[in-house]
Amino acid sequence: MEYLIKRKTERPALKAIVFDFDGTISTLRRGWEDIMKPFMIEMISGNTDAGDDIIREVDGYIKESTGIQTIHQMKWLAEAVQRYGLNQSAPKDPWWYKKEYNDRLMEPVNRRKKEISSGSKLPEDFLIKGSIKLLEALRSKGVSMYLASGTDEPDVKEEANVLGLDEYFVKIDGAPPGKIDCSKEAVLRMLIEENKLMGPEVAVIGDGKVEIALGREVGAATLGVASNEEKRCGVDSQKRERLIKAGAHAIVGDFLEHDEILNWLGTGSR
Repeated sequence: MEYLIKRKTERPALKAIVFDFDGTISTLRRGWEDIMKPFMIEMISGNTDAGDDIIREVDGYIKESTGIQTIHQMKWLAEAVQRYGLNQSAPKDPWWYKKEYNDRLMEPVNRRKKEISSGSKLPEDFLIKGSIKLLEALRSKGVSMYLASGTDEPDVKEEANVLGLDEYFVKIDGAPPGKIDCSKEAVLRMLIEENKLMGPEVAVIGDGKVEIALGREVGAATLGVASNEEKRCGVDSQKRERLIKAGAHAIVGDFLEHDEILNWLGTGSR
């Protein structure tokens, strides 16, 4: 566990944690970048060969947009298609791009879910290592846990169920179908404004800069998960750099050192 920003030792007991899903706990969508990148390049360049400028811009945008709702990424794509003007027949509607991208992404996701349902793979084969042990420990200590994702809500709920995770969370929120609402911001706002929790009573755990930045805004403890999704353990250096820039208080690559994580969260002695 890497400590980046010193937190006050005297602080109120932790009452709630907001977890991101993809890349933080689940690896069912591992490799989404490898699907989004060629899709974006294809849509922007049309029948022409993509130049280095397009490839660099797409690469940079995907890296910077990890954790946001897919529709925002597709709005960027729709704008880029129009800006380059190389694919005259391409639609202008970002929702069209979202559906097309999602159809492509769901091919490997559905294949992985079938591997679980057939018994050829286990749910834990698609979890960041140490996830279940940490969730069980937090539940035993009475911490309320929320799952918030930029992925469509029906898909998040189904995938959490397939992985046996839904029982741990008070609420699971994803992107509402057909709407541009940030589930992560909504959950944090609910905890702070409606549940009247103070920032230090809340923690945010995720692998994207979006949730880390939102957590810092409300004064929550932020734990960046710089996960290597292929190995399901260890630190991904590029994720680490993004999470540092986002202001994460601390960084882990996985949840194997769950005792240390619990102590850092302030729940180790509860």
